[in-house]
Amino acid sequence: MSAVASVQNRIHSIDFFRGAVMFLLIAEFSHLFDVLMQTGNSSITETADFLFHHVAWEGLHFWDLIQPFFMFIVGVSLPFSYANRLKRGDSEKQIRNHALRRSFLLLFFGWALYCIGPEKIIFQFDNVLAQLSFTYLLAFLLLKQKRWIQLIVSLGVIVLSDLLYRYFTVPGFDMAFVAGQNFGAWFNILISGYEYGGHWAAFNAVPTAAHTLWGMMAGQLLLSSNTSKAILKKLIYAALIGLLLGAITGVFTPVIKRISTTSFVLWSGGSTLLAFALSYYFIDIKKSIKNTLFFRVVGMNPLFIYLFASVGGAGLFQKIGKPFTQSLLGGISPFMANFVLSLGVLFGLWYVCYWLYQKRIFIKI
Repeated sequence: MSAVASVQNRIHSIDFFRGAVMFLLIAEFSHLFDVLMQTGNSSITETADFLFHHVAWEGLHFWDLIQPFFMFIVGVSLPFSYANRLKRGDSEKQIRNHALRRSFLLLFFGWALYCIGPEKIIFQFDNVLAQLSFTYLLAFLLLKQKRWIQLIVSLGVIVLSDLLYRYFTVPGFDMAFVAGQNFGAWFNILISGYEYGGHWAAFNAVPTAAHTLWGMMAGQLLLSSNTSKAILKKLIYAALIGLLLGAITGVFTPVIKRISTTSFVLWSGGSTLLAFALSYYFIDIKKSIKNTLFFRVVGMNPLFIYLFASVGGAGLFQKIGKPFTQSLLGGISPFMANFVLSLGVLFGLWYVCYWLYQKRIFIKI
């Protein structure tokens, strides 16, 4: 079966992959992962920490892959969005203006989320929306370029970041891979006036632009005339190359997600490509579509549900459910009360997505 034919019937692995990632992100707002850390069972605690929390500094947890997953799948969707807009008659100028507006809104929402709660306006740009603003725009600008140019730029942003971290010479910020004493910390202070909690770096948007660019290249591959099997092979080969390069660079560059080191970007990029290749194989080639609706409904309104959960949607469901779970289970098991409440909040957020899907309401920016 050709990729063109599968596109006409919609490539469900894109919706599934995006939906699964967004489901995990909104699960964080339900506090389910924090509750799992309170079981008192060391094995469960260690597993939950590895799966659902970022590593403190050096190393790699599963949760460190979630943002690369999301930035990648946005890139995958870009060629499809562009093709659909052309098909419905939009001009190049209209498409470009839409991309610029979307990039601005992503930056605005990413910034505005930090201004909810504090008594003054702050300027912080390390969350997924703010980072995506830059990576999405760069990918759009390169969308019509040749594949080798896209690849060179994707590697170039990684090399640029690596050189800045290694050779930045401002005293106090010249320790490449030391928390709070590197180029990323200096850049945070430059644009925000302070170092970010957890030592996350706003400059991560530059090296992790590779994830969105690789996603865009994968999307173009899916739209090509290659057969599904040929597409799968190329995705797996690219994934293995990324993992190999990640292992090689990891010898002399520590894997640090909080500042997106070269080894981290390559490791996470290879892992993302492999995860997507597996999704494509099981969902679009093997046709196991029936089992993916639960996640796909979340993937149809990804940015809306992220913002909804962020600005109070999760808190609203928690306020509604807490009196019931505490009354019924609080006296028996505080852990169970919190666990059921978190599941209830997560279900509430999922049901909002399902209701929108049933009504064929798809909110986009």
